[in-house]
Amino acid sequence: MKGRSVLLDQIGGRPAAALMVDGRLEDLLIDPPDGGAPGIGAILRGVCDRPLKGQGGIMLRLPGGQTGFLKQGKGLAPGQPLLVQVTGLGIDGKATPVTTRLLFKSRLSIVTPGAPGLNIARSIKDDEERDRLQEIAHDAMQGAPEGFGLILRSAAEGAEEEDLAADIAAMRNLAEAVTADTAGEAELLVDAPDAHLLAWRDWSLPAPDEVIERVDCFEEHGVHDAIATLRGGHATLAGGASMMVEPTSALVAVDVNTGADPSLAAGLKANLAAAKELPRQLRLRGLGGQVTIDVAPMPKKERRRFEDALRRALRLEGSDTVLAGWTPLGMFELQRKRDRLPLSALL
Repeated sequence: MKGRSVLLDQIGGRPAAALMVDGRLEDLLIDPPDGGAPGIGAILRGVCDRPLKGQGGIMLRLPGGQTGFLKQGKGLAPGQPLLVQVTGLGIDGKATPVTTRLLFKSRLSIVTPGAPGLNIARSIKDDEERDRLQEIAHDAMQGAPEGFGLILRSAAEGAEEEDLAADIAAMRNLAEAVTADTAGEAELLVDAPDAHLLAWRDWSLPAPDEVIERVDCFEEHGVHDAIATLRGGHATLAGGASMMVEPTSALVAVDVNTGADPSLAAGLKANLAAAKELPRQLRLRGLGGQVTIDVAPMPKKERRRFEDALRRALRLEGSDTVLAGWTPLGMFELQRKRDRLPLSALL
């Protein structure tokens, strides 16, 4: 299967989406089982609970008996209702990270209450197109509440005026309704987007060559086989090399192996291949937090080359990742935001 394909199916009766590029699984979204913590993007009315002295944050009571954590708790009092949006995952019993900076995001636009201004994605370079989009956005935001801002996403480039105006209006109307609903007990106001909506919203660039939505399309196009491989720790690399990706309770351990050739040159090739492949492996497996890479033996002078390759691969993916650097024992560490549930938990 050549080209870029979006497959919409179900796993365990829950919405699931797969992004295939030239027949290879590049991204995978599966809705979590019911009853867990709210997903990223959900907008809630929380209730302030107890401040965390010395940290500046405050704990919140969330719908369904869940607990949230807000970094900036200055000026907030216990019992005060507060509109928040989920920004991370409360894994292993930890509180769910939330923010008071709400984003109402669609495929083409993002409405930003409390952050006024009109911004257009930097990826849109053409001056005439930027002027056209600016005019459409200005008209669509006329009469919006004070403090409302708007961001036009990269996918807005070339969009029909009617489609873009309708997209902005939908997000603006939702934002107005939610931000007016500030009083009361903890309540879910806007649910997190499901896998199908996320695929439509976030996999639109570049535009897919085809979108297939039917039961069993995962089986037909090899998605289930790819998932079965991901459930093991082994990942094949070019040139006969491989790496093991193994999550533990404290970190994700990555071990790079050269295969039959133990030379330093083979080690360098294996490490560069691992740097290119690692973001995909972490993304598909839903792994984040501390990642420690036990690289294959290579000349020490080539470490910068490995770092550059890893940095390029992470930049293309766009995930929130910090490169911590080399340890005294010659391992490389990075810190990756936990923005998905592990695949093992979803299955």
